[in-house]
Amino acid sequence: MSKVGVITFPGTLDDGDAARAVRHAGGEPVALWHADADLHGVDAVIVPGGFSYGDYLRAGAIARFAPVMGLVIEAAQGGLPVLGICNGFQVLCEAGLLPGALARNAGLHFVCHDQRIRVENVQTAWTTRYWAGGEFVVPVKSIEGRFVAEKSTVDELERDGRVVFRYAGGNPNGSMNDIAGICSANRRVVGLMPHPEHAIDPLTGPSGDGIGLFTSVLDNLAGVGG
Repeated sequence: MSKVGVITFPGTLDDGDAARAVRHAGGEPVALWHADADLHGVDAVIVPGGFSYGDYLRAGAIARFAPVMGLVIEAAQGGLPVLGICNGFQVLCEAGLLPGALARNAGLHFVCHDQRIRVENVQTAWTTRYWAGGEFVVPVKSIEGRFVAEKSTVDELERDGRVVFRYAGGNPNGSMNDIAGICSANRRVVGLMPHPEHAIDPLTGPSGDGIGLFTSVLDNLAGVGG
């Protein structure tokens, strides 16, 4: 059974939900603490949502320097699949594993609602269970969710097919090009602002379609599909 590490920083809120999603998908969640000196043999890592270190300085700016993140950066450069959700996306951008930054939402209001997103890239380690152009509904909840980058960077992401998810039916935060999620050049690192871990079961979420990210990476680790 593949082991998926779920990091907890001071201020993390959604680590329990991410671990539950891994378990629901058929994997073994492994708790990783921000001060850990090793990754405990995990096969992939999730950096979950919340407010790491209270979002002081800038969202994700302090968590990026946590001891465990040094290990994650090194492992990701070697091909370890990594998923950053909401605050985790912010951390991955601060760590340089993904380009761009997440700025205050347009209008400066906290956004919390169910959001339709469209799948743009099904060839990442986290999206092979989806189909290109498919849409599903997941919660979005953030105040610093607006993806921004130099125009040249956004153009490169678009040209290279590295936009993984895009907001559909309305942009909740003013993200450039309606971008909700992106990936690294090797397609192993993915970050997105909406919360798929809150949409793994129709009984408890707006849909069960978020589970696809977690089953996709387990397929990938097992050598199934992309």
